[in-house]
Amino acid sequence: MKTRILYIENKSGGHTGPARIGRVTFSKSGRTIYYRGMAFQSLKGAGFKSNYYELETGDEYWISGCHRNGADRLYGERLPIDIDPDVADEYWGQIRQHPKKVKRQCNPAVS
Repeated sequence: MKTRILYIENKSGGHTGPARIGRVTFSKSGRTIYYRGMAFQSLKGAGFKSNYYELETGDEYWISGCHRNGADRLYGERLPIDIDPDVADEYWGQIRQHPKKVKRQCNPAVS
């Protein structure tokens, strides 16, 4: 399966929510994104400040590619973003291009 490091922010509580950076996998068709036991599908433009929903709960999320400058949040808020330990080296080295950056601690869940 195809994988990619993406930014994932839970929008179920409002405009800004818990966020993390982690490796997702895609379904064969590419329509479903899988991350830590959750499955997401596109809102196809119907979301308000969100672009995906979690299939089991219906919670809405903003999911996007990571930016080199670290401005991953939708509105650019300067709030903490957890980074999964298994992608930290790749994120800081290849995406952010700061290989000597200190790894961040992360929480075990998105929400």
